[in-house]
Formats: sequence, C-alpha cells, structure tokens
Amino acid sequence: MIKVSDIARRKVVELMTEEGYDANSDFVRVGVRSGGCSGLSYELKFDHAQNDDDKLFEDNAVRILVDKKSFLYLVGTTLEYSGGLNGKGFVFNNPNAQRTCGCGESFSL
Repeated sequence: MIKVSDIARRKVVELMTEEGYDANSDFVRVGVRSGGCSGLSYELKFDHAQNDDDKLFEDNAVRILVDKKSFLYLVGTTLEYSGGLNGKGFVFNNPNAQRTCGCGESFSL
C-alpha cells in the first residue's frame, strides 16, 4: 500500500489538471530506478493507462500505479509534498529505506 498525504493530494490534483490529466480517471505512476547518489531513485509521473504488470492503489482519492519491481521497494511509503524553505517538491517517506541522500531523491536498502 502507498499512502498519500492531504497536501500531496491537493498538489497532485493541481498538477494533473495543469498538464491535461483528469485526477478522477488518470493515474500517478510511482517507481524506482537505479541511480542517484544512494543507489536508487524515485520516479513520479502521470499516466493515462494501466499496464498489465502494474499494481493499482487508491488513497485519499489519488489513483497510484506501481510496477511490480518497484512495489517491493515502496511498500508502506507515504507520498508527501514539501513547500518549505529547502525547496518545493514531492517527498517519499519510505520505511524501507535504510539510507537516503541529502536531497531526499535517492535511497538504498
């Protein structure tokens, strides 16, 4: 399961609308790829279609797609949004990450 905070939900809906997506029928695709200073980095983008190997979650009225490989790294993660002094952006609070980099965009297990 992947959770979405209230502030992240508001920002997702806002950005999806700006980019021509419909938050009621389209998806937020979350994944993990090799790279970044800690070994793995997060991906987040919008998508119109679900693939056969995607897992679908819905939390806080946000439909989230995760491919099976990435799901193993993201179980229990909460998607948050930070607009503080250190910059704006989505933040992944991942209980599986043993180490994260200073920017919060990459992690290792």
